[in-house]
Amino acid sequence: MESQLASTVLMIRPVRFESNPMTAESNRFQRKSAESAENQQKAALQEFDNLVSTLRDNGIDVIVVDDTPEPHTPDSIFPNNWVSFHADGRVVLYPMEAENRRTERRIDIVDGLVSEDGFTVSEVVDLSTHELFDRHLEGTGSMVLDRVNRVAYACLSSRTQLEVLGDFAQRMDYDVVAFDAVDRDGVPIYHTNVLMNVGEKLAVLCDAAIPREEQRAAIVQRLQETDHEVMFLNHDQLDAFAGNMLELRCNNGERLVAMSQQAFDSLTAEQKLRLKKNARVLAVNIDTIEASAGGSVRCMLAEIHLPRGHEAFEQKRT
Repeated sequence: MESQLASTVLMIRPVRFESNPMTAESNRFQRKSAESAENQQKAALQEFDNLVSTLRDNGIDVIVVDDTPEPHTPDSIFPNNWVSFHADGRVVLYPMEAENRRTERRIDIVDGLVSEDGFTVSEVVDLSTHELFDRHLEGTGSMVLDRVNRVAYACLSSRTQLEVLGDFAQRMDYDVVAFDAVDRDGVPIYHTNVLMNVGEKLAVLCDAAIPREEQRAAIVQRLQETDHEVMFLNHDQLDAFAGNMLELRCNNGERLVAMSQQAFDSLTAEQKLRLKKNARVLAVNIDTIEASAGGSVRCMLAEIHLPRGHEAFEQKRT
C-alpha cells in the first residue's frame, strides 16, 4: 500500500523567478510585484534556500535541482504542477495552462532521480498531450491526492478540467471527487491545494469556498469515511495560504506539517494546538514567493514516493 506521507521531496532552485504575467488571470492569489525581476529573484532564492535547510534540519530528505536560465520559467519553483511520483514506480507528467510553464517539464530530472538518487521508475505516464486540445490538469496543485484510499479531490477551473481528471483516474486507478470552489468574490479558485490538504489522519478544508452544500457535504463525508478528522478554514485563512500545507514523514518516523509563516499566523490558537497535536509544525517565511507567484510551501514540494532499487525488487517479488 502506498503511504500518504513522503519523506523525500523534490525542489527546483530558481534562477529567474518573478511574477508570471501568463498565470495572473487565473490566479487571484498572485500580485504583480513592484520589485524588479532581479530583486524578486534575489529574495525568492533566499527564501527557497532557507526552506530547504529548515526541512533538512527537521529530518526531511530534500533533492534540489537547479533551474536553467533558458528557457525562462518564472514559476519553476513549483514542480508539483508538472510532475507527480508514485509508489508503484510511475511518474506522471501533466498538461499546463500557461505556455511558459510547459517547458518546466524536464525528463532529465526524472532520469537523475534514477541514475543519481537510486529511485526506480517503471513508467512515465504523459498526460501533456491534452495541451493540444486546450485541456489542463496541473498535478498535485489541481488535485489533492488521498494516496492510501485512491481518491483525487479536485476543484474545477481552467487549470483543472474533467476530461484530464478522467484520464488520470483511469490510468492511475483513482476515484475523483470533483467540485466547484470560489474565492470571496465568486471567482473560481485556480488550484485545489490552496483550499485543502489531506494528511495521514487530519484533513484541512476551506469549506467556506465551496458554495454548493451538497458538494461540501460529499467531501466531508468522504474524508470521514476514510478516517480523517477535518479542520475547517475561513476565507481569511484561505487568502493567507493556510490550506497550502503538506504533511510529511521525518526520518525518525514523526509526522511533520510544512507551511508558510503567514499561513500559520492566520490560524486560531485552537487550530494551532490541533495542528501541533497531529504533527510537528514547520512554518517558514516565504512572503516574496507567495506574493509574486501566488503559491506557497506545498506548491514548492513535489513528494517522491518512488521505490528505490531494493524496494522495487521486494514489491515485484511479493
